[in-house]
Amino acid sequence: MSERRSGLFVTPGEKLGVIEEFTPGAGTYVKNGIIYSKIVGTALLDMLNKKVYVYPSTHPANVPRVGSIVLGQVTSVTNKLAVIRIFKIGRRRLSGFFTGALHISDVSRGYVETMYDVCKPGDIIRARVISLLNLTYHLSTNDKNLGVVYAFCSNCGTMLEKRKQRLSCLKCGKTEKRKVALDYGKGIR
Repeated sequence: MSERRSGLFVTPGEKLGVIEEFTPGAGTYVKNGIIYSKIVGTALLDMLNKKVYVYPSTHPANVPRVGSIVLGQVTSVTNKLAVIRIFKIGRRRLSGFFTGALHISDVSRGYVETMYDVCKPGDIIRARVISLLNLTYHLSTNDKNLGVVYAFCSNCGTMLEKRKQRLSCLKCGKTEKRKVALDYGKGIR
C-alpha cells in the first residue's frame, strides 16, 4: 500500500504494510512480518495509533434470528402445523426465502382446536421467530400484533374483510375464522 491513503478498496491477500510500521487490526492477518487484508473491503490506516484495519464492503446477510418479526405466506396447513415461506424480516425484503413452522401450541395463550382455524394456504402472516432447530425457523403468533394480516376466501379467492371476530367474503358471502393481527388488512408494515 505504497500510497499510504485510507479508504482504498482491498481484496484478500493484498499487502497493507509491515509490522514494524503498523499493528494489525480487524480484517487483517500477518505473515512473515507483512500485514495483509483478510477480507474484501476498505482499508483504514490509523496514522495516529499506527494501526491498520479493513472494514467489510458488504453487509451481513439479512437472515431471520431468534426474536425477529417476519412476514411470510402460508404454503401448507395440517391439523397441528402450518408451513410459512418467509419473505420479509421486519421492514426488509429478502432476496431469497426461508421456511418457518408455526405449531398449534405457539399460536396463542388460549386453546386452539385446529390450525385450520388459525390460517389457510395463501394467507400472509406476521410471526416472531422463537427458535431455530434443524434449519427450520420455529414461529409464534402469540401476540395481538402477530397473526394473519391478509386472508383470502377458500371458496373464491377474494380477500376477506374483517367483521368483528370473523372474516367475511364480500363476493360469495362465506365466513371464515383466522388468528388475525390487530392491524389486519391495513397494509404490510
